[in-house]
Amino acid sequence: MLTIGRLAAYAGVTVRAVRHYHQVGLLPEPQRDASGYRSYDAAAVVRLIRIRTLAEAGVPLARVRELLDADPATFADATATIDRQLRAQIKALEEHRRRISQLGSGDSLALPAEVVDYLDRLRATGAPEAVIAPERDAWILMAARWPDALPAMMADKVAQLDDPNVVRLYQLIGRIAEDWQDEELLGETADLMVELLEQASASGGLDRQDVISPDDAFIGLVDSFAEASHPVVPRLRALVAERGWTGWTRLEKRET
Repeated sequence: MLTIGRLAAYAGVTVRAVRHYHQVGLLPEPQRDASGYRSYDAAAVVRLIRIRTLAEAGVPLARVRELLDADPATFADATATIDRQLRAQIKALEEHRRRISQLGSGDSLALPAEVVDYLDRLRATGAPEAVIAPERDAWILMAARWPDALPAMMADKVAQLDDPNVVRLYQLIGRIAEDWQDEELLGETADLMVELLEQASASGGLDRQDVISPDDAFIGLVDSFAEASHPVVPRLRALVAERGWTGWTRLEKRET
């Protein structure tokens, strides 16, 4: 007859594991002998080894009891089911690994490839991170709300980067991020923004804003997010409004 320590050693588990198997009902707990000790026989060692083997194979403890006493056909069906579940878990973990490996930078987090590509192109123009970071976060919001419209939005944004004035605008905004109290610089930036808006309006470019379904509450949310990102945004928005244009995420010419 064996002590609990010897039983655990023979079965290749810890004493703590033996006690846990007692608690969950997998291993019967013998009565104490006259000396107050519990002793185990060879059958207990065999059962404990089978429990350990099933657990190490990935069988949930909740199903171990079922398999310990199952006939061959039931055992085969149950292990096949568990195998399918493990395959599904492995597939899910491999997908997690794939996605983690793609997170080469913070841009990849929660953003589709089109936006990551656009932000890379924006960096290539020399736009500083102080400009790119808040734009990236705004696109996270947009991608969550309008995923189907995002490819068209990104195609438009990438095309805009071919315009030297758009690139210059981002460069000016980068300078403003460092000195947003320079009124002359703010005025120059607002003038350029309005010039680009007028050009877009004349060419029908602003009509592409219609790819976004009407949702004034969400537009307001994105606008407020932009204003909270840097003190210059409300100031620029006011200067652009003085020049006849309202909004930020969705820009419209004010009726006169």
